[in-house]
Amino acid sequence: MGVSPPVFTPVKFRLRFPQNSRMMLRGDQIDEMFQATAAVALFHFLRWRGYILLPQEADPRQWQVFGVDVSTYQGDVDWPALRAQGVDFAFIKATEGSSLQDRQFSANWENAQAAGVRVGAYHFFSYDSPGETQADNFISMVPVTAGALPPVVDIEFYGDKLENLPDKAHVKSVLDPLLRRLEEFYGVKPILYVTYRSYALYLREGYEAYPLWVSRPLLAPFDKNWSFWQYSHSAELEGYDGAERRIDLNVFRGSLEEFQTFGLAG
Repeated sequence: MGVSPPVFTPVKFRLRFPQNSRMMLRGDQIDEMFQATAAVALFHFLRWRGYILLPQEADPRQWQVFGVDVSTYQGDVDWPALRAQGVDFAFIKATEGSSLQDRQFSANWENAQAAGVRVGAYHFFSYDSPGETQADNFISMVPVTAGALPPVVDIEFYGDKLENLPDKAHVKSVLDPLLRRLEEFYGVKPILYVTYRSYALYLREGYEAYPLWVSRPLLAPFDKNWSFWQYSHSAELEGYDGAERRIDLNVFRGSLEEFQTFGLAG
């Protein structure tokens, strides 16, 4: 494209040391110093293995295809402005659960395409309603569109779900009908948006055929077969007026030519 990729605000690492006190025992000081030394050693080990990336590495120049993901929280979006800043694609929130529909979806879907941004729609997965009705909700909002990216099912945790983890068999009983219905309707396998926890708990086995969109800011994706990488949650771009000033940044794993044919229905 010849356009520089979006720049995000880096997250700064900070090691915090307790302030020395005259009342602090020497043994406590030694313990704190040992913990700090161990933390530094672990950081450098993870850097050496490639699991922790510095800001300039998390925005690697070898990636040719950059994108954002948006929802009603970004308000009205000026898609030509985002396109001018190097945005090639956008994942746009459409639905959540069996009834919620994002009020900005239709405008974003239409206006992004008009600006030359390739679009895909995502559904926020609910552990609390049947997969069939979640699929119906998504299908009612998202039209079959030539050239669009595959539908996305966003699998993460909400409310108290991280403290009270849903049973793996239950998740499968909800997720599988949802994925099956979406694939039948759109003619392509959905993309799975995953965090480390959702992937490790529910998706590591049995879902290898599905493309992965990995959320892993400043850390290398945990699965080497990822297709999209959400590498920042803290970007600030020009072109939207919502209460949320930050926007997520993503890259596609592949060339522009590969991206243009990725996920097209057969």
